[in-house]
Amino acid sequence: MNERRPLISLAYRLLGSLTEAEDAVQETYARWYGMSAQQQEAIENPAAWLTTTISRVCLNLLGSARVRRERYVGEWIPEPLPGRTEWITGRPGGSPADPADRVTLDESVSMAFLVVLDSMTPAERVALILHDVFGYSFAEVAKIAGRTPAACRQLATSARRRIRASQAPATPAAQQAGVVRDFKRAWEARDIDALVGLLDPDATVVADSGGLVPTVLRPIEGPEQVARYALYMASRVPDLTLVERTVNGQPGLVAQQQGVTIAVMALDVVGDRIRHIWTVRNPDKLRPWTTASPC
Repeated sequence: MNERRPLISLAYRLLGSLTEAEDAVQETYARWYGMSAQQQEAIENPAAWLTTTISRVCLNLLGSARVRRERYVGEWIPEPLPGRTEWITGRPGGSPADPADRVTLDESVSMAFLVVLDSMTPAERVALILHDVFGYSFAEVAKIAGRTPAACRQLATSARRRIRASQAPATPAAQQAGVVRDFKRAWEARDIDALVGLLDPDATVVADSGGLVPTVLRPIEGPEQVARYALYMASRVPDLTLVERTVNGQPGLVAQQQGVTIAVMALDVVGDRIRHIWTVRNPDKLRPWTTASPC
């Protein structure tokens, strides 16, 4: 069986955490290998069984994750993903959704998308990801979620409304990369006027440290405040190096000190301005940036 990559691909989108996704895959395989050979042979489609099982595992994890995050120190941000995001090409034989309702695999791992997903109920999240991203029919989603197809359709519709309400017009990748590069140069030059000019009037910074390293515990709002925070952080870290990297499929920045990654920044570029910066400093969430990604 060679389903590990598509299972992690699905679980990451459902959970927003690569670490938790890997745990979900291990739990799924443990259940598979916990069956007798006769029980395994009775399953007509092992890949479908694995997908159903990991989706249910993720549903349970999402419920407990909400309790854990209530105790989380500061803001919680989905775990940033390095490198390319074309982990799978879709679900062979999956039922096609209305193209207007489809979410591409790349879009479904953007930090902006994952942040909105995290505001949804577990059922909304599962319905949207399985149907709109991976092409499962609502009848199939219903069997996984333990609801009726009509209920799953309504959950996906509700989830889409949330996505659309938060979406800005798409900015071409090359334009995004140019804005991120200009922001990096202005930051390195300690040019506060240039930084402010590259930030949207509604710019925000959200930082996630889990209480393990120093950072702000609440979002910072406004271009001048965001720029001043960036310069303050640079002044506190000797030998800070900024590196342009792909973060969750989009241009982003990685902060390094003496070659060690200390922060990963996902940037939401709208037009020629940066609207959101999600900065992950929690060392536990930076492990994929120092080891090869399994995806």
